[in-house]
Amino acid sequence: MREDRLKELLVHGLSGDGATYRQFLEELSNHLRAYLRRRLASLPDDVEDLLQELLLAIHNQRHTFDPTQPLTPWVQAIARYKLADLHRRRERNEALQDPLDEDTMFTTVDHEAAEARHDIEKLLNLLPHRQRLPILCVKIEGASVSDAARRTGMSESAVKVGIHRGLKALAAKLRSGP
Repeated sequence: MREDRLKELLVHGLSGDGATYRQFLEELSNHLRAYLRRRLASLPDDVEDLLQELLLAIHNQRHTFDPTQPLTPWVQAIARYKLADLHRRRERNEALQDPLDEDTMFTTVDHEAAEARHDIEKLLNLLPHRQRLPILCVKIEGASVSDAARRTGMSESAVKVGIHRGLKALAAKLRSGP
């Protein structure tokens, strides 16, 4: 069974056997490539790039694998996150590529949206740097936690804590009023 074989290769690889670990990555990449091709049938050019991202994520997260648990759900969870990241990136990029309607570009001004952005900026500026940046990256810009960690120089855990504490502080400020 593939699950047993791949799990055995990974466990031996994690114990320091580099050749076995490389074999694990090679065999896993064949399965992941097929998995990604099925899910990205309309985006075939993205399969290899996402495969590399996925293998890197698996390598970086290998310390979180519990050998007493099945391998497949662990790998699928990482794959789902990477697929979601890809779709978010594509949506943002496609939104940037939407053609502008030249007739209405400068005819309307969205005052409410501008005021809301200004209010959010004022609130976020009340927060310490380690809370404000993660909220901006993840909650406002839609970046993943790992992207936010890379961009801010913080660990992923610190990003998550910063978001949690920052949102909690903002909620308390909003409840207490001006």
